Amino acid sequence: MNGFIIIILAAVVLVSAYMIYGRYLVKKWGIDPDAKTPAYTEEDGVDYVPADTNVVFGHQFASIAGAAPITGPIQAAVFGWLPALLWILIGGVFFGAVQDFAAMYASVKNKGRSIGYIIEKYIGRTGKRLFLIFVWLFSILVIAAFADVVASTFQGFDEEGVKIAADGAVATTSILFIVFAVGLGFFLKNTSFHAGINTLAAILLLVAAIVIGINAPVYFSREFWLMFVFVYILIACVTPVWALLQPRDYLNSYLLIAMMLMAFIGIIVYRPAMNLAPFTSFMLVNEEAGTVSYLFPVLFVTIACGAVSGFHALVSSGTASKQIKNEKAMLPVSYGAMLLESFLAVIALVSVGFAATAEGLPTGTPAQIFATSISIFLTKLGLPQSVSYTLITLAVSAFALTSLDSVARVGRLSLQEFFMEEDREMGRAAKVFGNKWTATVLTLALAFLLAKVGYESIWPLFGSANQLLSALALISCAVFLKKTKRQGMMLWGPMFLMMAVTFTAIVLKIKELVTSLCREFDSGNAIQLVFAILLLILGVMVAVEGLQKLFCPGFRKPQEIKSEDSEKL
Repeated sequence: MNGFIIIILAAVVLVSAYMIYGRYLVKKWGIDPDAKTPAYTEEDGVDYVPADTNVVFGHQFASIAGAAPITGPIQAAVFGWLPALLWILIGGVFFGAVQDFAAMYASVKNKGRSIGYIIEKYIGRTGKRLFLIFVWLFSILVIAAFADVVASTFQGFDEEGVKIAADGAVATTSILFIVFAVGLGFFLKNTSFHAGINTLAAILLLVAAIVIGINAPVYFSREFWLMFVFVYILIACVTPVWALLQPRDYLNSYLLIAMMLMAFIGIIVYRPAMNLAPFTSFMLVNEEAGTVSYLFPVLFVTIACGAVSGFHALVSSGTASKQIKNEKAMLPVSYGAMLLESFLAVIALVSVGFAATAEGLPTGTPAQIFATSISIFLTKLGLPQSVSYTLITLAVSAFALTSLDSVARVGRLSLQEFFMEEDREMGRAAKVFGNKWTATVLTLALAFLLAKVGYESIWPLFGSANQLLSALALISCAVFLKKTKRQGMMLWGPMFLMMAVTFTAIVLKIKELVTSLCREFDSGNAIQLVFAILLLILGVMVAVEGLQKLFCPGFRKPQEIKSEDSEKL
C-alpha cells in the first residue's frame, strides 16, 4: 500500500463527514445565529472573552492537538496500519467529533459552563462532585506527561553532553512565541483591523520567531526546562485568555496547519511506501517486559487524540465555549477541529509506515520518527532535511505546550468549581481552595511531583483515563440532549463502546501495576496505582449516576441547583 492512497482516502472521508454528518448534527440539535453567546452575556475579561472564529478555532485546534495524535498512532502501529487507520477514521467521525461538538453545544447553551456543571444540572450534584475530582486527577496526569515531553524536546544536550542544535532552536522559538503572543494579544484587543491584517501580523511574528530561533539556539538541561515549563503554565493558568492563551494558540495554529500542509504535500510528492504490515496480531507478547498487549482494548486507548479524547470535551466546554461569538461557529470550531486532528493522526501513521522495516517499528521516540519521515518527504520539494527536521520538531513541541496551557486552566477551574463558595457545605475550605491561586499552585505542585516519574511511565495510564473521561462526557451530553428534548441516540453507541474499552483497560493496568509492585517496589508504579484505583472508582460512580438519569429518569430525583448565577471563577 502507498501512503499517497491512504492520505487521499482519509481526506475524502473527513471532508465528506464534515459536509454531511456535521450538518446533520446541526439540523438535529439546532443552532440559533441570533442568540447572544456566553462570551457576551458572561463577559469578564478573563475567561469569557468574545473572539473571532479563526482565533477560537486556533485555540481549540492547538489545545486538543497535543503530542497524542502523533504519539498514539505511531505506538499503535505495532498492530499494523489497517486497524489504526480504521479506528482513526471511524472514531474521528462518529466518536471524537460528535463528542467535541456535543460538549461545546451543551456548554454554550448553559452559560459556557463546564461538563461538571452540565452533570450537576441534568444528573445531580453528587455526580458533578465525583466528575470534578476525576477531571482534576486527570488534569494532573496530563500536565505531568506533557510537561515532561516539552522539557525533553527543549533539552539542549544529549547523554554525552553534546549540544543538540535542533532542540536549542526549538527552545528559543518557543520562548519567542510566548513573548510575541503577549504583544499580539494586546494588538488584537486594542485594535479593530480586518481579519486579514491580524493574520498577516501573526504570520510575520511566527516567521520572525522561527528565523531567530534557528540562528540563536539556547542550551539548558531537561531539569531547567521542566522548571521553566511549570513557571510558564503557572502564569498562563491565571492570565486573562486574551493576553496569552488566545494569541499564543492563534500563532501556533498557523505553525501547526503549515506543518500539516507541508507533510501532506510531501506525502503526495514522495508517495512513500507503507513498509509496515497491514495487520500483525490480536495479541502481542513483550518477553523482556513480561507483558501481553491485546488489540482490544490497547489500540483504542493508545490512539486517543485523533479518534476520540475526553480531554477535548474539557477544552470544548472549559475554554473555547466561553469565547464563541456566534453559535454558527461551533460546528467548525469543534467538529471541524477534531476532523483536522484525525487527519494529523493519519499523517503520523503514514510516517511510521514509511519508517518501518522488516523487523518492525523503527527505533526512537514517536516525535523523532515523525520528524525524520516528514523531513525526508520534504526533500522532494528541495527543502534541506536538517531545516525541515527542526521545523517539524518545533511544531510537535508547540502541540504539547499549547495543550499544557489549556489543561492547566481546566484543572484549576475544576478544583475551584468543586469548592464553589456558594456551596455552604464546603465552609472555610471553599474560600481557601476556591481561590484561583491556591487551586493553581496545588494542581501544578502535584503535577510537578508526578512529572519526575517520567513521560513513558505516565502515558499508558493517561491514555486509559483520557478515554474513560470521554465515556463520561458522552454520557453527560446524552443526558443533556434527552432532558432538552433533542435527539441524542448518536451518542449511545460511542458511549457504551468507550465504557467497555476504558474499564477493561484500567482494570488490566491495575493488574499489571500490582504484579509489578509485588516483584519489586517502584515509587512511580505506586503513584500510578493510586491514581488508577481512584480514577476507576470515580469513573464507575459517575457512569452509574449518568446512566440512571439517561435510562431510568425516575430512579432518583437530582438535587436542584441553588443558583444559576453562581460566582464566576
